[in-house]
Amino acid sequence: MITAAAPGRVNLIGEHTDYADGFVLPFALPQRTVVRAERRDGKGWTVTSRGETVHFDLSSKQTGWAAYAAGVVWALRDAGHDVPPATLEITSDVPIGAGLSSSAALECAVLTTLVELGGLDLPVQRRPALAQRAENVYVGMPSGILDQSASMLCREGYALFLDCRSLALEHIPFDLAALGLAILVIDTRAPHAHVDGQYAARRAAVEEAAALIGVPALRDATPADLGKLPERLVPRARHVITENQRVLDTVALLKGGQVREIGPLMTASHASLRDDFQVTVPELDTAVDAALAAGAYGARMTGGGFGGCVLALADADRLSTVDGAVGKAFADRGFTPPASFVAVPSEGAHIIG
Repeated sequence: MITAAAPGRVNLIGEHTDYADGFVLPFALPQRTVVRAERRDGKGWTVTSRGETVHFDLSSKQTGWAAYAAGVVWALRDAGHDVPPATLEITSDVPIGAGLSSSAALECAVLTTLVELGGLDLPVQRRPALAQRAENVYVGMPSGILDQSASMLCREGYALFLDCRSLALEHIPFDLAALGLAILVIDTRAPHAHVDGQYAARRAAVEEAAALIGVPALRDATPADLGKLPERLVPRARHVITENQRVLDTVALLKGGQVREIGPLMTASHASLRDDFQVTVPELDTAVDAALAAGAYGARMTGGGFGGCVLALADADRLSTVDGAVGKAFADRGFTPPASFVAVPSEGAHIIG
């Protein structure tokens, strides 16, 4: 029996930049997906989660939650690895549909477990790309490599500064408690889904903009290049170009110990996602506005958008005030009451037994 865990994640800043070869700054959450696996006789794999059991052998394509596990097996086999037949039992406390990468946590936990169970030769640094391939090709979600990298590679007490082109990474110290600070994650409970085409449409616009500018990716573009684009693409490209710079500025501030000063960059990121990339919803905007009015240093949506969560950076002793203000704002708007928790930078995927 092998047991592995992989966490969900929040992205401190750097949204919709990963598939443009850009920069991101996520950190892992304590919430995680746990997979217990053992070899089985015969052929194929059996996965059980939340009382539902699915058996598959890759002769037909899986759908729903089982597709993420089947996609990992497919990607491993496609890469030439001899994946042993196994029974997998999956449990998780990563909120589903909240933009906290529950799918990447599942993929990375299954991958970590199967690599260990089969004694497969797959270095940790290569695992995020394989998990991403499972999601892109098998599941059909055109995500970048941010989520799988965070779930697989993050360290406790650090944020992960990742160059999504070279895959060079740097662990940036992010000990908020030592400074009397905290990040509140506010789950707006607004439905969150990407496979419906909205995420894919944004990615297609970003790639079209890069082609028209004449660069490999928007990572290579500057604000001056926006004049080369038709008006419909200018806001989408402007978000990616300015967001990459915000990531670099945030990393510089963190390295200098100026953690409170990243707040305005977080808020500017949200405004760009709202106005230029148009991936926020009223619940996200309401949570950000209420958190800022209650004294947060900065606040922004995290994840792909169209629902999900907001991050608020605040003094630890003001978290209850911020949380209460957001709850009141939601009640005033007639929204479903939000949920919240404090985000603590945690460890990436690992074997636990």
